[in-house]
Amino acid sequence: MPQSESAQPSSNEPADRHPEAPAAPHSHEATLKRLEKSSGALAAQAITRMDEMLPWYRAMPPENRSWIGLVAQAGIAAFTEWFRHPDAPQAISTDVFGTAPRELTRAITLRQTVEMVRTTIEVMESAIDEVAAPGDESVLREALLVYAREIAFATAQVYAQAAEARGAWDARLESLVVNAVLSGEADEGAVSRAAALGWNSPEHVCVVLGTAPDGDSELTVEAIRRASRHAKLQVLTGVLGDRLVVIAGGSDNPLAVAKSLIGPFAAGAVVAGPVVPDLLAATRSAQAAAAGLKACGAWQDAPRPVLADDLLPERAIAGDPAAREQLVEEIYRPLEEAGSALLETLSVYLEQASSLEGAARMLFVHPNTVRYRLRRVTDVTGWSPSDVRSAFTLRIALILGRLADVESQP
Repeated sequence: MPQSESAQPSSNEPADRHPEAPAAPHSHEATLKRLEKSSGALAAQAITRMDEMLPWYRAMPPENRSWIGLVAQAGIAAFTEWFRHPDAPQAISTDVFGTAPRELTRAITLRQTVEMVRTTIEVMESAIDEVAAPGDESVLREALLVYAREIAFATAQVYAQAAEARGAWDARLESLVVNAVLSGEADEGAVSRAAALGWNSPEHVCVVLGTAPDGDSELTVEAIRRASRHAKLQVLTGVLGDRLVVIAGGSDNPLAVAKSLIGPFAAGAVVAGPVVPDLLAATRSAQAAAAGLKACGAWQDAPRPVLADDLLPERAIAGDPAAREQLVEEIYRPLEEAGSALLETLSVYLEQASSLEGAARMLFVHPNTVRYRLRRVTDVTGWSPSDVRSAFTLRIALILGRLADVESQP
């Protein structure tokens, strides 16, 4: 008997599949239920393994450890939702890291966070055969691999955002400290802000000033930081207007400091202020450097970099009261106290165009006597009358000292 028409296979269906028994789509409901049921146990296993394998975790205070536990639980719960809706967009950073306060990114480093995530993922991976329903093992393992990748990206994003926020805040804080030092308003508040930036109060501090290059100031600041790390110096730096300001600590040689940091400065004068004992006294170094930068144009052959103290005569002529006082107190007064013969000999020697014989004739002494007294001048002041530049500085100091004597008379 021939088959009825209804019993014949349809031309649109495979001959080996019964039309009344279509294949049902594969469901992961059983695996999802197992995941939900075991999420607490998996989180506890992850915490236990962290305690066993990660020394930094054991050393953390209880509060931070509890936050990390919540992050682990949130990560496993987020994976369950990921597995439930693999094609739906997932805000992993919010789901996982949003459970912990922002301060946690300061309490644990990026490396530690990576170790925490790795440990949690390893615990979940080791439990796949127990958690997955029969036939779902490979699907669950592949989903976990994809989720681990997304967690890695989310971790990097969280720390990048925190670093950007801290960087912007630190830059503003550093700018406040640098501006306070340069404007003469440095106080304990500035010291506290500097400490928050990692400044650990080195014994020797100096300020270096010069022209800032055109372009991105952040790149200039970063170049100064690289140079300071190479020179093993602590720095607080910033671009204020067209000036690049560097407060450097850790060396008692300001000229060496300036040479090691000179690369990022634009063309032009670079002046190093004198060494001072701490950040509070750095205002004096900054003001000397600023006055030197202003007066440096008067010394066309000035070296680069140059010490602010080497620019004392130019600074004094430009009206810097600190330079005038320094010349009088460090050159004129010591010579005055050493006896009138030194002052008189130096004055005559300079008036006679630095001629030993001419000075000896004017003083009615032997040239060797003049030579001896000039050596005494060098010993007392640190400036040699036979050097052209030093002779100029000594001449300005004599003029300022005499003017100070006249002004002090009643």
